Amino acid sequence: MPKTRIMYIENKSSSLNGPARIGRVTFSKTGKSISYEGRTFQSLKGSGFKANFFDVETGERFWISGPRKDGKDRLYAESSAPVEIDPEVAEEYWRDIRGKFSD
Repeated sequence: MPKTRIMYIENKSSSLNGPARIGRVTFSKTGKSISYEGRTFQSLKGSGFKANFFDVETGERFWISGPRKDGKDRLYAESSAPVEIDPEVAEEYWRDIRGKFSD
């Protein structure tokens, strides 16, 4: 069974504060690539500017990281742009990462 994880995914190809979302990614067997919604991302291995992955088909650059407990996932915290949360991970995200659904 492939390893999956809820991650923060921000498109950096057109601006420093691009469209962003929280969703479940799947790691390849080797861990060298990440898949999300039919797209495959590979690491820039430190060579990216404000991005750490690229889409292998389009070359678009992304910032992909584990989501923060405080919700301040954007590299530029002053951005008020919304971060979409995929419906299928929303409950788990708010409960396990943000600690909002505790009993």
